[in-house]
Amino acid sequence: MKALVFDGVGRPLRLAERPDPTPGPDEVVLRVSACGICGSDLHISEDPAPFGIAPGFVLGHEISGQVVACGAAVNDLKPGDTVAVVPMRGCGSCGACRAGDPGRCPAMSLIGGGYAEFVTVAERQCHRLPEGIAPADGALAEPLAVALHCVVRSGLRPGDRVAILGAGPIGLLVGFWARRMGAARVVLADLHTHQRDRALALGATDFALSGDRLAQNLAELSDGAPDIVFDCVGKRGVLQSATEAVRPQGKVIGVGLCVGGDEWDPFIALSKELELIFAVFFHQRNEFGVALDALSSGPFAPQAIITDRIGLSPVPRVFEGLRRRTTQCKVLIQPETEGV
Repeated sequence: MKALVFDGVGRPLRLAERPDPTPGPDEVVLRVSACGICGSDLHISEDPAPFGIAPGFVLGHEISGQVVACGAAVNDLKPGDTVAVVPMRGCGSCGACRAGDPGRCPAMSLIGGGYAEFVTVAERQCHRLPEGIAPADGALAEPLAVALHCVVRSGLRPGDRVAILGAGPIGLLVGFWARRMGAARVVLADLHTHQRDRALALGATDFALSGDRLAQNLAELSDGAPDIVFDCVGKRGVLQSATEAVRPQGKVIGVGLCVGGDEWDPFIALSKELELIFAVFFHQRNEFGVALDALSSGPFAPQAIITDRIGLSPVPRVFEGLRRRTTQCKVLIQPETEGV
């Protein structure tokens, strides 16, 4: 099969031939319908050591696909089933796994492998796509579930004023869920206006440019300082900006992946009596299925974050381009479109 291989920091992904996978007893092989390029993939390729990634690894965890082979112990799936994949692979037997929360399993690992024609996953990681959802769009279930978990963690209540720093895919989807769950104001903020129209299409009530007047701009657009501010950037200094912007006794939700440390003065958070909450992964049983359902219902379509659908060959070029801020948002790799 064809796959995109990570060769090391500073080297572009390489299209290569890899052996076709075979399933273990509790596994299925999927023909990949789509795999999203995630910002965390870019982080991993720049600093692989914290993630345990070595040269030869195939990235990609936002996966949907069709079952083509099943292991001997697989009971509920069969060839032809179309599924979305939960990328956290737990042991399957501990308390967290039995409760549908493999992200808290002591043996949890984050899978890759989606930047390829085929991928092997455990049956327990798979959710059948509801009727009416395009197979490729099922790859959005993972980032949708991540964003939903962020909003659930925030304790958002109907009528709350929400600000979201960072208009990337996760920030946009946090806005989608916040509005869907009753926020009165949802303001996205970013360094550029590239995603303004997309943010509004997903339910945001306004859009602000980040900068020296960020806190003032958010207060003006939110009809007062926001009750909840989500940091969906994960860069140095953004957490500080969030604490400056939120109202006294408000909440700051850390979402973005900040690797390598941050500079943050907790005095403002202390003086405002803020709640600082972090969110990562999602609950497989309670949130992933809700995310899947959202792909076919509601007033705003999460598919609006998709800007590009590409085959495998352009991936190295597109992947490198995404390291710079572009007008692209969510790029889906769809191997079957190769050469189309």
